[in-house]
Amino acid sequence: MLGACSTPPAPPPAPGAAPRATSPAPGPGDAGPLPGVRLQAKSRWVPVRWGELPGFTDDALHEAWNAWLRSCERPAPAFAALCAEVRQLSIASGEEQRAWMAARLQPYRIEALDGSAEGLLTGYYEPLLEAARQPGGGYAVPLYRLPPMERKPWYTRQQIDTLPEAQAQLAGRAIAWVRDPVDALVLHIQGSGRLRITEPDGSQRLVRLAYAGSNDQPYQSVGRWLLDQGATRDATWPGIKAWLAANPQRVNELLWSNPRYVFFREEPLDALDAGFGPRGAQGVALTPGRSIAVDKGSIPYGTPVWLASSGPQTQLARLVLAQDTGSAIVGAVRADYFTGWGAEAGELAGRLKQGLRLWALWPK
Repeated sequence: MLGACSTPPAPPPAPGAAPRATSPAPGPGDAGPLPGVRLQAKSRWVPVRWGELPGFTDDALHEAWNAWLRSCERPAPAFAALCAEVRQLSIASGEEQRAWMAARLQPYRIEALDGSAEGLLTGYYEPLLEAARQPGGGYAVPLYRLPPMERKPWYTRQQIDTLPEAQAQLAGRAIAWVRDPVDALVLHIQGSGRLRITEPDGSQRLVRLAYAGSNDQPYQSVGRWLLDQGATRDATWPGIKAWLAANPQRVNELLWSNPRYVFFREEPLDALDAGFGPRGAQGVALTPGRSIAVDKGSIPYGTPVWLASSGPQTQLARLVLAQDTGSAIVGAVRADYFTGWGAEAGELAGRLKQGLRLWALWPK
């Protein structure tokens, strides 16, 4: 809580606006002339002082350092020389980490090429589903390994579900079976997930399903399909599931509105791996709350980014790492925030859609 002051408080930010910047004491990062504007394929980066970054003095940087260490497993060329120092600072205090960032990095406000600095934040997560190695007992929805494909694009989702020739090519390729076709669709859209699999002998094991490929059909949003139908005003996943509960006879109609179908590979999930998410497009494991998916034409993989977003679901002003991408993540100021795994993470990811501002932190 803020202490009393002699000046009246500033009015609260408008709904959807990013949190205001706090003003840290001037340091090495705020001294001297600023560099020039940097141009990316889809964005322009405008140099700013550290004082512009909302909440820079308040973030728990040690949480983000785990994600940064992951990025240093496969560093972008611009950051490779800094990784030895990043590792040394992993047990440093927040003040030491902040001072190092100000000395070694330059913040740039990310804007669209037309100068707009406002964008959109959404969320994604790793579903956790109960599954069985064999069908039966309510487990009727298969999750498949990648089949050989003699043509691309391959069969659509509807054709995979209904055509004997498509099903013949998938025979024997099921990794496991889940109960709910909508949960399977969520897994396809998220691109990876965790399964608690019951084996034929009754034992259980936790595994990860990682993205292995797709049928190369275009992705279509089932939420957008519902909105276009006038069926609902709430196109979040909780809203979609509520509509399905009221319209169970239309499940296939909704599923088939998205022709894209995803195939997986099974990976073991030991105790260490279970503490991180799946590997993103950078090739490193994602960190809940500290990894984002971006448009790589705007932000290169492995870039540390200051993220600020304020809305009905969450208030964020923190250091994150650009470590992933997605087919729907397009634009200069656009990010998908990795919320973690399981039901609580899914609830946040399913509802998160709010304003966004981003600053790239680039080596001096």
